[in-house]
Amino acid sequence: MRRAAGPRTAPNPRTGRGVNAIAKQMGMSGPALYRYYGGRDDLITELVRDAYRSLADTIAATAAKDGAEVPALAHALRDWALRNPHRYFLIYGTPVPGYHAPDDITAISSEIMAILLDACATVDGDAPATPFGTHLDEHRDWAGDHAAPPAALHRAMTFWTRLHGVLSLELAGHLTGMGFDPARFFAAEVDSLAGRVRPSASAPGSASSAP
Repeated sequence: MRRAAGPRTAPNPRTGRGVNAIAKQMGMSGPALYRYYGGRDDLITELVRDAYRSLADTIAATAAKDGAEVPALAHALRDWALRNPHRYFLIYGTPVPGYHAPDDITAISSEIMAILLDACATVDGDAPATPFGTHLDEHRDWAGDHAAPPAALHRAMTFWTRLHGVLSLELAGHLTGMGFDPARFFAAEVDSLAGRVRPSASAPGSASSAP
């Protein structure tokens, strides 16, 4: 039932549609769907939980296989989002009016952030704190019990906002027709966040431009 509902309903609860409207789209009656879910919020909770669990498992598997490194995690996030655009927008799109996720869903999302913080702490373990990093260190509820230093908190927050910004634009179709490859744009942002910049093949001084 959840898998049947997910692709159809994921973007829709945000519009305020009730269970009856969702059931109709699935070819069911409202009372029939109520046998599975008590109401709109119960359905949304099940879909959100399923989406977060899928993403958290993907990120954890990537960290276990490739190590908790920023580039690997970033590309795992994009690959998952491209395979699951409805799920992505359900958890990272506009919040559903009047809906509040239960604590167990918050805990799953914290699993993802903890792995990201591990990666950023590896990069920024000895880096000096930025002013905003210090501010985050004083307001770190979002980081849970993670002991990441201020510089790692700053990088993690930058990772979260920039990459989700690029992904949201791409998945919503706002980059379509602009004439560039979204995958290369995303990769360039990842390189920047990871602290590495690849020279252009034609850039002065690059290996390929040497005579």
